[in-house]
Amino acid sequence: MQTRTQNETDNQLRTAVAMQIDWEPEVMSRDIAVVARDGVVTLTGFVHNYFEKVAAERAAKSVYGVKAVANDIEVKTALVRTDPEIARDVVHAMSVDAAVPENRIKVTVKDGFVTLDGKVGWYFQQVGAVACVGHISGVRGVINSITVKPSASPADVKTRIEIALRRSAEVDARRISVDASDGTVTLHGNVRSWFERDEAERAAWAAPGVSKVVDHISVTP
Repeated sequence: MQTRTQNETDNQLRTAVAMQIDWEPEVMSRDIAVVARDGVVTLTGFVHNYFEKVAAERAAKSVYGVKAVANDIEVKTALVRTDPEIARDVVHAMSVDAAVPENRIKVTVKDGFVTLDGKVGWYFQQVGAVACVGHISGVRGVINSITVKPSASPADVKTRIEIALRRSAEVDARRISVDASDGTVTLHGNVRSWFERDEAERAAWAAPGVSKVVDHISVTP
């Protein structure tokens, strides 16, 4: 049973997250509900496109005190489109995006959910492909099955990430340890906010040859 103090903290966090989502210009929907419990925030309701769903989650994660976010928002598009129409637009969007390598990614669409498959050399290429999908009308969700092919030694990857963490003004590198093996990077430690955790994970993904990041960093406000 929660104490009165914990209930008040949860209510304050819920209010802060709701205000941050309302402040986010990329979120147009007013049908998003927020629940907070022990630092874990759950988002429910409806948005008009997948891009809004991602933006709402990003806004929630940026609030101090948030330890985790469960995004259960449903995408209800105003425009009903067929899967072939969506697939055509996704392929076109990736073809004109310089961040997405040509002929490396396959697109499958079923009931508005887009699956991306393939191999790329850098994490930013994977992110670019997913971003292309988020802006397409009719998309209800994205299943990202793109893998990043390792191209650097574990020692080199570890060193580059540690240097990047020390260089970042947003991350206290002293509180984070890095392990690398066969393209997989594991992060341990604790940080003060979800934003700092995301920054550490982003630094890890930016290293060449990283195909997977296992983030064991805890958020301790």
